[in-house]
Amino acid sequence: MDVERVAKFDDLRTLGSITAQPPGPLTGPQRDELTLAAVLHALSDPVRLRIVAVLAEADDGRACGSFDLPVTKSTCTHHFKVLREAGVISQRHVGTTRLNALRREDLEARFPGLLATVLRAAARPPLR
Repeated sequence: MDVERVAKFDDLRTLGSITAQPPGPLTGPQRDELTLAAVLHALSDPVRLRIVAVLAEADDGRACGSFDLPVTKSTCTHHFKVLREAGVISQRHVGTTRLNALRREDLEARFPGLLATVLRAAARPPLR
């Protein structure tokens, strides 16, 4: 009986085909939908703040895997999702890569000076 299960499983694996669908758009809120609470929450985590600081210095988008972060890949994915859903970053697919970009213009239009202030504060050494 176990042999039949394996044979059926193998038949399904070898005979079945998977059609890859192009990934859907990775969208966040529109500019007028950005909320201060969501943005501040996204920026409150040290890992996410580090991602934003790196993106602030980047001229172009950066791939998710190009960040040197002290967390697992799945945790990185979570952090990028929080930033995207808060409207702090945008993500787009280029082939199999997700490129991340800071939504600087949208953040500045909605919350003038917030991003610059947070990045300046993050660059300071911690108080002792």
